[in-house]
Amino acid sequence: MGKLGRLEKVNPRDVWKTEDRDFTPWLAKEENISLLGEAIGLSLEVEAEEKAVGPFRADILCLDTSNDSWVLVENQLERTDHTHLGQLMTYASGLKAVTIVWVAKKFTEEHRSSLDWLNEITDDTFNFFGLEIELWKIGDSHIAPKFNVVSKPNNWSRSVAAASKSVHLSDSRLFQRDYWTAFGNYLESNSNLLKLGKPQPQQWMNISLGKAGLRLCCIASYKNSQQNTWSTGEIRAEFYLDSINAKSHYEQFLAKKDIIEESFGEKLIWHNLDNQKSARVYLPKAVDIKNQNDWNNQHKWLMEKLEKLKQSFTPHFKDLIDD
Repeated sequence: MGKLGRLEKVNPRDVWKTEDRDFTPWLAKEENISLLGEAIGLSLEVEAEEKAVGPFRADILCLDTSNDSWVLVENQLERTDHTHLGQLMTYASGLKAVTIVWVAKKFTEEHRSSLDWLNEITDDTFNFFGLEIELWKIGDSHIAPKFNVVSKPNNWSRSVAAASKSVHLSDSRLFQRDYWTAFGNYLESNSNLLKLGKPQPQQWMNISLGKAGLRLCCIASYKNSQQNTWSTGEIRAEFYLDSINAKSHYEQFLAKKDIIEESFGEKLIWHNLDNQKSARVYLPKAVDIKNQNDWNNQHKWLMEKLEKLKQSFTPHFKDLIDD
């Protein structure tokens, strides 16, 4: 056996000088928020950074994609303090259902106990997590982050495991998961631009574009969106806007409609959803989604249209103006 390396702990302040300009943007990146989500068993998608949530302001606002609930992340590069604990209490008092994640360099015993107490006295619509972040390296290797859970809801690990075992999927749900599993395998073999997440038993799957509130969405539905009738099926490639700034961003993209559609190569359907914060731009195709012999053709079409949407919209991200 060759010589073994030695783990060396790194001070987070040596990597991130400030919380708001350095640490928060790093944590909000897709690959890093995924690490955080893995540590607590949640599938997280960043919606906004330093954004108001009603009368409040969260360091990072996420969506738990498994149930579309809010996840608020408060982070600090120092030992936990009463100021941040007060912010967590304020969020909990103003929101009906929420998961709150407190990330810090070090948790004091009283603050860890406070989170444990909050998890004890609140019902299951509220979840409080405390995580310490550590940085490690071996010699001249890249620095690696590690999240250690110091506080979590009562029986969280057991309840998550039980929920996953107790869910009985219908035939249609199993079919949907099989469809996305096959599509994910197709992308892995044929696309350098797109990567599908874990296949879910639902009619849609999201693909991150690396910017909060903007993503691609692929849909396989039994319903024809144009005729609003149930049929053998339809697949859609969508550019989806779902954030605090969705309506404003949609109008900014709409102003560039001719440029975007010229780049895409086809006319698109532009839909500013009424009475919702979201909007979408998409292209549908009528297919028989139950015909597995045709899946390869369907997946090829989805891949090509999603790649074109990405190439047509992402160059305009830098010009977006938030409300």
